[in-house]
Amino acid sequence: MNGIDAWGFATDGPESAGKHRDRTPDPAAGPGHAMTTRAEPRPVTAGPRPAAGEAPEPWRTARAALTRILEPGDETTGRWLREMGPEALWHTLSNDDADLPTGASPAKIAGLRLRATRAHPTADLDAVTAVGGRFICPGDDEWPGQLDDLGDARPIGLWVRGTANLRLWALRSVAVVGARACTEYGAHLAATLSAGLADRGWTVVSGAAYGVDGAAHRGTLAADGATIAVMASGVDHPYPRGHTELIGRIAGQGLVVAELPPGDHPTRSRFIQRNRVIAALTRGTVVVEAELRSGSLVTARRAQTLGRFTMGMPGPVTSGLSAGVHQLLRGEAAVVTDADEVIELVGSIGDLAPERQGQTRIRDLLDPVAAVVLEALPARGTADTGHLAQEAGTPRDVTRAKLFELLSLGFVQRCGDRWELARCAETTGGSRRGGT
Repeated sequence: MNGIDAWGFATDGPESAGKHRDRTPDPAAGPGHAMTTRAEPRPVTAGPRPAAGEAPEPWRTARAALTRILEPGDETTGRWLREMGPEALWHTLSNDDADLPTGASPAKIAGLRLRATRAHPTADLDAVTAVGGRFICPGDDEWPGQLDDLGDARPIGLWVRGTANLRLWALRSVAVVGARACTEYGAHLAATLSAGLADRGWTVVSGAAYGVDGAAHRGTLAADGATIAVMASGVDHPYPRGHTELIGRIAGQGLVVAELPPGDHPTRSRFIQRNRVIAALTRGTVVVEAELRSGSLVTARRAQTLGRFTMGMPGPVTSGLSAGVHQLLRGEAAVVTDADEVIELVGSIGDLAPERQGQTRIRDLLDPVAAVVLEALPARGTADTGHLAQEAGTPRDVTRAKLFELLSLGFVQRCGDRWELARCAETTGGSRRGGT
């Protein structure tokens, strides 16, 4: 039986049958390459969520507790989790007489044990259920496997509001991020780009912040599309407060996702760590507007290190809000201007953007000889057939025939035995002899 990889494509190896595994980067491989797989000390099954009144599995309760104790993206504690398993790590952090993890400093453990006193995982699991949410863990059917590319910085688990399947929605997803204090130009680009992606069946992922993030979510919702908001706070703690109504709409029509347990608040470092989840969850990241120092650039650069596509939408060179995007474009990022160009990069083979051409004019359709004869006509005044044949370098009879063709098309007019450009004729600015 074939398996399914992190992006939903078939593999030639058998799937693991009910066994939870940690996937960590192969040190010999570069970003975005295959992951080596190692089993946790305590295998975890990815069965259905417990029914109402049924106690959750001990490993799920342990992971829920650890989200209250450990900071997102901490690779040291992530290594402990991988080596010890969630239940053993929670036991270690909850008991002063337990052995310390390998290489742990007493000061760090003391701080984490102080935090452990506030961990009440059953209450947190009840709180997320009360707002129509759930807690998903690595190994669950709904877990997006591409998050495993983060290695020891992988989320402990994700608190989710919304009815859609996170793993399936993330298979065809693009991050749209940018400046909080964006311009009208940036907000317009973010909204129209996101609506275009939604119309083509792609999920738009962003951070629910002011500016570009909010415009991206609103554009997707207006197009009745799929959108995911990755929060730096608990899923029941809307932030920023001014987006309470927007985040509520996202929870109703899309998904709200967070690493932090219900009720927890954002900090500066948590915003930065939130960006790594956005980068890993999606196939590519588009930066709409960003200053030279911007969290959006952190997301884009993290996407690059993970082997994801990184894209930017250029803006005015005089705008400081576009300076960060332009710096990104001078590196490995690709220029994109609409949803078609984004999908051409992140989509499947054959998802090509339409060929871009300028407006076709009648003059473009002339045969080469007729075009040469037309070019021979002076910008002002008249010329006889012999002079035009000499200028065009074509035989007199051929020149005369082409002049009558041009007359029928409205490019020239006849004045006795002489010819001149028609005043209303369509000409090009690049004419060798001038034009109207």
